[in-house]
Amino acid sequence: MSLLKGKNAIITGCNRGIGKAITEVFAENGANIWACARKQTDEFENFTDELAKKHCVYIKPIYFDLTDYEQIKCGIKEIISEKKPVDILINNAGIVPESLLFTMTPIEQIKITFEVNFFAQIFLTQLVARIMSRRKQGRIVFISSTDGLDGCDQLEYASSKAALIGTTKKLANELGSLGILVNAIAPSLTETDMAKKANPEVVEERIAKTVLKRLAVPREIANAVLFFASDLSSFVTGQVLRVDGGLG
Repeated sequence: MSLLKGKNAIITGCNRGIGKAITEVFAENGANIWACARKQTDEFENFTDELAKKHCVYIKPIYFDLTDYEQIKCGIKEIISEKKPVDILINNAGIVPESLLFTMTPIEQIKITFEVNFFAQIFLTQLVARIMSRRKQGRIVFISSTDGLDGCDQLEYASSKAALIGTTKKLANELGSLGILVNAIAPSLTETDMAKKANPEVVEERIAKTVLKRLAVPREIANAVLFFASDLSSFVTGQVLRVDGGLG
């Protein structure tokens, strides 16, 4: 069953981790994809080419740095120039700064975290929502975090992810009349580069607090995103879905 057959999706942070898994799951389900990444690499180009051929879908890499609004605008202009409808936006890209106590965290680190994890995503969503509103339909999904709900991890990361949750609820109210559904996924710690860089003791502590006694794998998060992007969630908006293995 191809849940996204014929749909066109913009996905950010496609080169690794959860974003890469979302790209794979969406391609498997028939979506055409503008796969956004910060840097062009042969590895990423080969990944998108092979995935497109395997599933007979259209996948085009789009490159921009989320700290550069001009690059974001150029990326969206490139997408618009193809004159295809934009059905889905997945705001996945983000950064995890060095873990420090709040009193020891430089204000610049807090600012750059919010710039990437919040402000740039809001700017991108503004541009895409304008496109979607012309057709009065669309799906927008933010990748937040259980840290944004529970207040774990360092302040700037947890706060930026919490801001996405507030945004999800506000935009669901504002854009619903335009046929645009807005939801968020809140994953717990997942087997990505972020987990590999984390303190092993912290990782083990997180695992111990889950009912399933393990980390999520990226595909499990991607499957939850697929639900919000597909017609299976046609009467769901303004919601935050925890995907946390029963985190207590």
